[in-house]
Amino acid sequence: MGHADRHLSPSSVPASDAPYWDAALETQSRANWDALKLDLLQRHLRHAYAGSPYYRAAWDAAGVHPDQVKSLDDIRRFPFITKQTLRERQLAAPPFGDLVAVPERDIVYISASSGSTGIPTASPFTARDFDDWMDYEARQFWSSGLRPEDRYCHSLNFSLFVGGPCVLGAQKLGALSIHAGTVPSERLLTIARQFQATAIWTTPSYAWYLGETAKKEGIDPKKDLAIKRIFVAGEPGGSIPETRNRIEELWGASVYDYYGLSDIFGSCAGMCEEKHGLHWAEDHILAEVLDPETGEPVAEGERGELVLTTLKKSARPMVRFRSGDIVSFTSEPCACGRTSQRLLGVHGRLDDMLIIKGVNLFPSDVEAVARKDHDLTGEYKLVVERIDHLDHLTVEVERAASYKGSDTNLAERFAKHLKSVTGVLPAVTILPPDTLPRATHKAKRVEDRRSGVWA
Repeated sequence: MGHADRHLSPSSVPASDAPYWDAALETQSRANWDALKLDLLQRHLRHAYAGSPYYRAAWDAAGVHPDQVKSLDDIRRFPFITKQTLRERQLAAPPFGDLVAVPERDIVYISASSGSTGIPTASPFTARDFDDWMDYEARQFWSSGLRPEDRYCHSLNFSLFVGGPCVLGAQKLGALSIHAGTVPSERLLTIARQFQATAIWTTPSYAWYLGETAKKEGIDPKKDLAIKRIFVAGEPGGSIPETRNRIEELWGASVYDYYGLSDIFGSCAGMCEEKHGLHWAEDHILAEVLDPETGEPVAEGERGELVLTTLKKSARPMVRFRSGDIVSFTSEPCACGRTSQRLLGVHGRLDDMLIIKGVNLFPSDVEAVARKDHDLTGEYKLVVERIDHLDHLTVEVERAASYKGSDTNLAERFAKHLKSVTGVLPAVTILPPDTLPRATHKAKRVEDRRSGVWA
């Protein structure tokens, strides 16, 4: 049932042909996973109640106590927190807020959100929190095939971004690690070419953009670069087969989707080499998938909002954090032999979801269609307007440079295909190649011209 945390020295890293970073943990039975999670949850809730003024007051007001937790389902007794909770409590008890459950002297690292939807919120870590995180990142990289023989180029932002330190997970497993960060594309290509990097991590949009940029610079990503593995995160694209396939074709490399949150830690789930979902950090984070309106659990495999509870992160426990991400999960064993729950995909966000004539539509639904049609470049944009009190959707896509047919026929074909997949029949505008802006980080896919939409 229990498990001893691993803090490996380079000499104790598994042999390169070992399939697992921690075989006993990763292949244990579902019953053992649940027993481990319950033990961790009970201890973690007691820590939060004892150390965090916010949780103690909130739980007392709700009439709940850690001692009431006898099963994993009992977590549903506890109130939710949201991003707004984090902001409000940080303002009420600066600088880190009163969800923090340890003295400041125990905090050794903070990341911070971008603040794109409000004030930046800090995510603090103790030394043990940070070490646990890096061990998980190493485990995740290992499951995706990264090995000590690799040269890994980390091209995520290092400026307070929680994805920045994940490079230390690659170093922990022994890979030669290049801390490239967000350098200009031409510079990044030079670095990748000079040092013959075999792996890289970025966003799906940027992986696409970087490959296109390479070709414009006269570099063939398949022949002139050594990259064989691309880790992507930050957008749904890595779990959309059509997008992943297009990136793989462009690079001649294997793409692995990762998922993380700035408020917990860098990557909480990632694809193994089977690529059938993202293995969840189940010994670190308890995941609930709930109906956003009723708060009730949805059936396994169904879409719902991801609600997260940390199980080890002592600096700032997160108990029933509503992520706003719409996801689905399975607990079926993976062909790789790992038995952890798998995230089947991030289908969108509640704040990105569009309701068009009663149908829920996410940008990722459109992306799957746009990336599958090779007469299109794969870039797309959704424009939503309200005309005569009705919501009207226009999808802008670009024809591929090689396409010689009629724009009208291409638009009709795309609209018909999208309707068959989503139930929504949009207006479609065909644009010349390279019309839509290319993203160097997260792509903005929706332009909502309506007013009072969420009132």
